Amino acid sequence: MISRKELLFQIILHVLVLLFFSFSRNTGGIVWYRAVFLLFYSISTVSITYYLMPRFLYKKKYWQFFFGVTLVVVSVILIEELVLEPIMFPDTERGRNFPGIYISLLSVLPVICILSGFKFGWDALQKQAQIDELKNAIEESELQFLRNQINPHFLFNNLNNLYSYALQESPKTPEIILEMSGVLRYMLYESKEQMVPLKKELEQLGNFIKLYKLQIEDRGEVLFDVDKIEGEYRIAPLILIVFIENAFKHSQSGQSSDIKINISVKVNNTTLEFVCSNNYVSGFSLDSVAKGIGLKNVRKRLELLYPKKHILQIEETENDYKVYLKLELEKV
Repeated sequence: MISRKELLFQIILHVLVLLFFSFSRNTGGIVWYRAVFLLFYSISTVSITYYLMPRFLYKKKYWQFFFGVTLVVVSVILIEELVLEPIMFPDTERGRNFPGIYISLLSVLPVICILSGFKFGWDALQKQAQIDELKNAIEESELQFLRNQINPHFLFNNLNNLYSYALQESPKTPEIILEMSGVLRYMLYESKEQMVPLKKELEQLGNFIKLYKLQIEDRGEVLFDVDKIEGEYRIAPLILIVFIENAFKHSQSGQSSDIKINISVKVNNTTLEFVCSNNYVSGFSLDSVAKGIGLKNVRKRLELLYPKKHILQIEETENDYKVYLKLELEKV
């Protein structure tokens, strides 16, 4: 079933070809017999564009398509020379004689090629639009899947910590539960959009850091520095939180004192610069931490959401682990 857009496209195309093929500069009008031939060529081309192309060409049956087109062209020439011209030009040299295959092809092929070529181009554009739509749907599904992984990942890590505090009957257990519920509320309900306000994301980032600082207590220091942000920006939610979570895990897993975690966020024009560094005990393997689901997740999300618009560098020395992220923000 032909769509309205395609029907309008075909009408405009045929009008243009009619003017080009049938207009006479000598008379300043349409030559009637050329218009009749064009109508005949158009009807014949329909068998190529709406039957042979979808049935053979698009299914890569090239020999069948070539044979079908040859049959159509030969039929058009025979009907034109044996039927139409004797009727339209009776008792004339043109109506009685066959001008030859080359001359006939030169009058038939250009019109058929133009009409078929534009139809092929139209189909290619529609197919590309379908591919783009499918690609977007796949990317959106993949992003949603990656996003959904974050919540159970965060919940699993913090429930373990909460369990240990509950066993110790720590007075900070209720505060941890309160902070944890706030962060989860944001993850589950307020970060469903593909992009969220940067200030809102940084606010939740601060709450997340408070939650982990409760677990460090007096075993070290955590610095969270955010420059004053002028203007309104949007960022993909739950990107930065993964690096911060990894920093706390690095430090806490390998040492019980002198923990140092530094986090800074700057925005210059539309470029965000995020730096997160932490220390850890020399000899402690970071493989189980740095190569966990969180870091793989965030790398994939950055590739999907910020293609060629981000730089992610991770530096590891004997006692320090540093993440540098630079990405182009969406300005409101």
